[in-house]
Amino acid sequence: MRPCALIFRRAPILVGIALLAALAAATPGSGAPPGLKQKEAQAHQVLAEVDALDLQLNRVGEQLNGAEYDLGRARARERVTLRQLKAARRQFRLAQRRVASRLVALYESNSPTTADAVLGATSLSSILDRLQLVAAADKLDQGIAHNAQVRRNQLAARETQLASERVKAAAAVAAIAVHRQTISVELGQRQQLLSSIQGEVRKLRAEEAARQARLAAEARARLAAELRARAAAARAAAARAAQAKARQPAAPPKPTTPTATTTTEAATTTAATTTTAPPTTTDAAPTTTAPAPPPAPTAAGHPAAATIALKYLGIPYVFGGATPAGFDCSGLVMYVFAQLGIQLPHYAAAQYGFGVPVPRADLQPGDLVFFDALGHVGIYIGGNQFVHAPETGDVVKISSLTGWYAANYVGARRI
Repeated sequence: MRPCALIFRRAPILVGIALLAALAAATPGSGAPPGLKQKEAQAHQVLAEVDALDLQLNRVGEQLNGAEYDLGRARARERVTLRQLKAARRQFRLAQRRVASRLVALYESNSPTTADAVLGATSLSSILDRLQLVAAADKLDQGIAHNAQVRRNQLAARETQLASERVKAAAAVAAIAVHRQTISVELGQRQQLLSSIQGEVRKLRAEEAARQARLAAEARARLAAELRARAAAARAAAARAAQAKARQPAAPPKPTTPTATTTTEAATTTAATTTTAPPTTTDAAPTTTAPAPPPAPTAAGHPAAATIALKYLGIPYVFGGATPAGFDCSGLVMYVFAQLGIQLPHYAAAQYGFGVPVPRADLQPGDLVFFDALGHVGIYIGGNQFVHAPETGDVVKISSLTGWYAANYVGARRI
């Protein structure tokens, strides 16, 4: 497909380098070496893959940051819990030692028992007070030991839970890190491939630029020689006309009074001419149903248009462009012919309605050549080549009337 002014078509995006490269070889050429188009398409595809891997790597990197953050928090909570558990264990051991010491003291000392509290009391109030003190002491000892044990058990359970969380967080970090490493390796391979392809593209582009420069030099030399030949032919024709005019005899003077003899001779000559005239025929020429070929143009066209078009080689293709800042195909034609004082529309199909048709065998520099159901147009420069603005991403360049262009050739017009 070839885009043009008001006719812009895009090929579908192809997925996969191998498939894209295979299809690129079968798509219309722009006159550039097939390897350049294929490598450019491959480079675009690999660049898209690199961008996608970069984006994926960034996302996985953030996932890894999140997992490491969660792991760090789990480890911090675990450290706090471990410190609390150590303190609880110390408290429990202290409580155990206190209870043990209390038991020993009760065994070794003559501390009052309940009976002692009753027997040694001097009043009922004293008995109650002494009994409450004994019960409170026992209860305090039991409470300290119980609370220490409960706290120790709670912290031990919490420590087990935090250890499980830490293990899970560490596993998540490890898994994401492996995934990140895999993407990093693939990204490195893609970047290395992209660098290699871009190097090949730069080399092919340099070769194509050199080829375009050579074609332009050849076209300019060919056009200059043709213009010189036309000028020489015109001078020779003028000289021949002048010589023929010089050799032509002067016309005899007209007699002022016709004589009888002259009148008689004229009459005799007229009679003889009438007698010897050949009979006319009434047979008609045979007719044919085959369409007649278009008449060959008699005018020389505008070869200067080819020379002007060569000035804009390398100008980038711009959709709808019609200035040296950027051209599309019909915009280039319109701009070139405007410099010759010829106004053409910015539309290839409408440009086909101007001028006269030209058989392909009679193409001359400056003729317009049309392709792809009038969806593309260029300016013929001789040597089976033409100048045109091919497509987005390309530049004004010289292409040959071969391959896709020969297969999709519509016709030519001489303005």
